[in-house]
Amino acid sequence: MAAAYDAVIVGSGPNGLAAAVRLAQTGKHVLVVEGAASLGGGMRSSELTEPGYLHDECSSVHPMALASPFLRSLSLAVDWIQPPSPLAHVMPDGRAVLLERSVEETAAQFGADGKRYRALMQPFVERFDELIPLLLAPLRIPSSPVLMARFGLSAIRSLTGLVKRFGTDEPAALLAGIAAHAIIPLDGAASGSFGLVLALAGHAVGWPIPRGGSQAIATTLIAKLRMYGGELQTGRWVTSIDELPSARAYLFDVAPRQLAAIAGDRLPKRYRDRLLTFRYGGGVFKLDWALSGPVPWKDPRCARAATVHLSGRARDVVESERAIYEGRVVAEPYTLFGQPTLFDPARAPAGRHIAWAYCHVPPGSPADMTAAVEAHVDRHAPGFRDLILARRITTPGDLEAHNPNYIGGDINVGMPDLRQLFFRPMAKLDPYATPAKDIFLCSSSTPPGGGVHGMCGYWAARSALANVFGE
Repeated sequence: MAAAYDAVIVGSGPNGLAAAVRLAQTGKHVLVVEGAASLGGGMRSSELTEPGYLHDECSSVHPMALASPFLRSLSLAVDWIQPPSPLAHVMPDGRAVLLERSVEETAAQFGADGKRYRALMQPFVERFDELIPLLLAPLRIPSSPVLMARFGLSAIRSLTGLVKRFGTDEPAALLAGIAAHAIIPLDGAASGSFGLVLALAGHAVGWPIPRGGSQAIATTLIAKLRMYGGELQTGRWVTSIDELPSARAYLFDVAPRQLAAIAGDRLPKRYRDRLLTFRYGGGVFKLDWALSGPVPWKDPRCARAATVHLSGRARDVVESERAIYEGRVVAEPYTLFGQPTLFDPARAPAGRHIAWAYCHVPPGSPADMTAAVEAHVDRHAPGFRDLILARRITTPGDLEAHNPNYIGGDINVGMPDLRQLFFRPMAKLDPYATPAKDIFLCSSSTPPGGGVHGMCGYWAARSALANVFGE
């Protein structure tokens, strides 16, 4: 009896949609099944605080979307907004250190360390288009082994080791704040790679925001899928593979724990047990605000960027990130802050603004970090708290309830330390394939990991095309 579909994809995050688009491009009859009422996973935008204030539910700033070889190949109809500076990092005294598009302009802030910063960044920025496909891929023999080896000599180091080359706080703090996006201890091997890759992306492609919010990325991917004949269903939570229509291949944009539960006996017990040993990282405590005006930064240069890191020296960021794996939080946690309406004013009523922030907390932590985060912002932007019209609080538990893939509030869907950076969800030549020949994992629990780039889905689709369809 013929299968109803060539492929069914469970989950409509960036990787699920990327997998569906890639399969549909080859003429496959594809269905995407999404449990939530709306499509997009971490790319959804909605009125979280008040009517007329359009917030991003999870992802907001997207350097890796512009860096992604697959998403770039699709020529998505997204109106990307490039703030004048990709990023501002606030030092303890309120001064901003800026990541500029130009390596030279960034280095000019660092005095004697400028030469060291240029030496670290410029060679890879110049070859970014050659380097990034090597990084956003599973472990394999690189097409440019010398380039990859040169990059690896720096990237394999811990963040604390990487920044020892600098004699001043500013460049070290900038890279530490960027590396902390990984939500891992920054004194661990390869933690420096996150600071390096995201800083390189800032120089090469910027840290843009999509006009109208992150939902715009999902909308354009959905349009591509429909153009190729793909189908979509929402509001259908899948608890067992037996609930899905018949298909030649099933691809799951879910966490390994969910895959083990949904596939059940279709997967060998030994493999399911290995899926259950996959380790998840720290959680996220998020705040969204409706504001009566723009944020009054002490250093007005913070208004050049949609993303602001609060704050401190490199050692302050390292201590804040170490604390979450010791089951505690610090008084002034490292905080990511976003101010999209400085550059996309239509997302709030005239003269009003939205902002968001999140800090990292122990997995599943019930701690209410509202006062600590708002005090932290107000310290560097006096009067900020007076601007708050409404707020939305999202705890790690809320995140997991909203998206079951975010176990314990882990938005990266798996701790990307050295052990799980390349071998996600386990050590396999083809990490997307499972012992069941028709079941594949395509979430960010596979290489190359978290971020809105769709490459996990792309590579999983490649695996399905090879193993099921012989293409």
